[in-house]
Amino acid sequence: MDKVYLDDIANQLSNIDNHKILNHYAIHGSPLPSRSDLSEIVEILDEIFFPGFDGLYEKNKTSLTELFSMKLEFVYSLLNLQVRRGKCLTCHRDLKSTLQCEKESEVIAEKFLKSMPLIKGLLLKDVKAAYNGDPASKSYEEVIFCYPSIKVLTHYRIAHQLHLLGAELIARIIMEIAHSQTGIDIHPGAQIGDSFFIDHGTGVVIGETAIIGNNVRLYQGVTLGAKSFPLDVSGNPIKGIARHPIIEDNVIIYSNATILGRITIGENSVIGGNTWVTEDVPANSKLFNENIKNGKEVNL
Repeated sequence: MDKVYLDDIANQLSNIDNHKILNHYAIHGSPLPSRSDLSEIVEILDEIFFPGFDGLYEKNKTSLTELFSMKLEFVYSLLNLQVRRGKCLTCHRDLKSTLQCEKESEVIAEKFLKSMPLIKGLLLKDVKAAYNGDPASKSYEEVIFCYPSIKVLTHYRIAHQLHLLGAELIARIIMEIAHSQTGIDIHPGAQIGDSFFIDHGTGVVIGETAIIGNNVRLYQGVTLGAKSFPLDVSGNPIKGIARHPIIEDNVIIYSNATILGRITIGENSVIGGNTWVTEDVPANSKLFNENIKNGKEVNL
């Protein structure tokens, strides 16, 4: 191709005024967060949460403590930088606010590290829930190695804590990394209780304001979504309102069920596959789709 044509195309593509929202320029030395660095953070934390699953380690508490301490020091440094970059993107760019971002990022990184024993305890319960909830599982090792539920929940438990601490953009990027790897889409703002298990997992969607209790099990294709959202006077969606379902303790939701709006699925209930739910379901209910079999309607 003639260089004149290339220059013309390049000139069109570099027209800042026509593509403002597609451009970002580093201000005060703060580029955008790095997906590769955030992936590295999660990989290191994964090694700490599940030691021995990514290489050998000695079963010696002293040596493990020293190893973890070294890794955590690196995580703190990397996370602090990524949180600051995320905050600087939304602090509107004056030097004073950039300095404030630096202070806030240090606090968030420190508080996050202090929360890691809590996160590890939650993941222990998630692994047990997956093992106990799937008759095909042969061992805890198989669950940790192979189940997308554990991969996405490792990302989620990390991201949710960062979301709570105010690093919302970083949390969202971490969950999108997990989404691309597992096909499971969980917003980091969703609240998920203990012993959560997603069997198979592909196509599961859990919205930002969803609340999920303890010992809940979902199957592939389940959507916990919003039915609709109100608009402001300018016609823009109103942000931050509760619009996703509440799932109480000990609920099972089978494949491809769609549950929409700020409704409650009561504890100990079972929601059958391919159901569409937009109203509250009382506790201890069983809600199944009607199907045709041999010319007769039956409840599955």
